[in-house]
Amino acid sequence: MADILLLAAHPDLALSSVTHSMLDAVQAARLPGVSAVDLYRRYPDYAIDVEAEQRALSEAKLLVLLHPLHWYGMPGLQKLWLDEVLRFGWAYGPGGTALAGKDFWLVTSTGGTAESYGPDGHNRHPLASYLLPYEQTALHCGMRYQAPLVLQGAHRLEDPAIVNHARHFVERLRRYPQWADAPTSERPEVPLDERPALFSSLAR
Repeated sequence: MADILLLAAHPDLALSSVTHSMLDAVQAARLPGVSAVDLYRRYPDYAIDVEAEQRALSEAKLLVLLHPLHWYGMPGLQKLWLDEVLRFGWAYGPGGTALAGKDFWLVTSTGGTAESYGPDGHNRHPLASYLLPYEQTALHCGMRYQAPLVLQGAHRLEDPAIVNHARHFVERLRRYPQWADAPTSERPEVPLDERPALFSSLAR
């Protein structure tokens, strides 16, 4: 049983500088109560064991998603994990209270610098705009969305900066839940007629 479930998702971890370093730092620290999972290693065939993942998530108090930002979102396997595991009636919607009150923390990195995310940069919008799907996911599941930990301009950083960032990440995990905020946003209701036929005969 782990208080913290850490899901690392990088399609080619061997070529990663940031995600690889951070996952290695967590594993080396051997933090009690932390379960660190390399999703691409666990599911090379993309065949997710939904029941096992739901059990692990049910036991955890904090879900951490660790991955680089890919095309303004998450890597494909991480998205599939969310699609498969956070099911209607379990994670959200009527009766979907399995994750209510748990914490959700995104830890990510970008190739673009902080200056590139803005009206004068090539990404045109603030980084927070691209992270709204994470916040909404947490909100729909009744989870407490914690402020993301973001490393920007990752491709330009030297190894010492990445190592220091990884150490900071490990220290944050070590000190959880001391730093966790408790947002008060109200969980939205999801209409039954917006769900697939599996869940609603009203679906089209």
